[in-house]
Amino acid sequence: MDDWGTLLAEANSGDSRAYATFLRTITPVLRGVVRAKAGCLGEAICEDVLQEVLLAVHLKRHTWQAGAPVRPWLYAIARYKVVDAFRARGGKVEVPIEDFDEILAAEAGPDPTEAADMAKMIGLLDNRSGRLVRMIGIEGSSAAEAGQALNMTEGAVRVALHRAFKTLAALRERHLK
Repeated sequence: MDDWGTLLAEANSGDSRAYATFLRTITPVLRGVVRAKAGCLGEAICEDVLQEVLLAVHLKRHTWQAGAPVRPWLYAIARYKVVDAFRARGGKVEVPIEDFDEILAAEAGPDPTEAADMAKMIGLLDNRSGRLVRMIGIEGSSAAEAGQALNMTEGAVRVALHRAFKTLAALRERHLK
């Protein structure tokens, strides 16, 4: 029999000093077991579970068979009390989001939905206005280049582009309502 077995056997025979020593020596080990299994529940709940484990050990110490290993018996009690703690919370575990802010942070860059949204809005314009917005606003063409491609003067391109942007702004306002 190991030291715990000796202490528990003596405690079950009525030795209160052996029982106090037994509890004092198993508590740090059981605390580690509970924290390893239920650490995500938080330190306070782990301490509550530990107290429940110690209470169960006290109430059920007579079920331990002298000569049998103590650790598996203790670990089984701890495991069942941890499971009870998870069940009591309804299977829900609350973890502060701040613990994951570095992991969850999105990389800086363009919004992946932005291009689809722009294409959808530009698609609502007439063909010529849509082409102007794409050429100048997205592709970066100059008014002269757009005018040449669409057979328009630079002045006409600027006026048409202004009207296209005004129409897009109105469509956006309607869409947001």
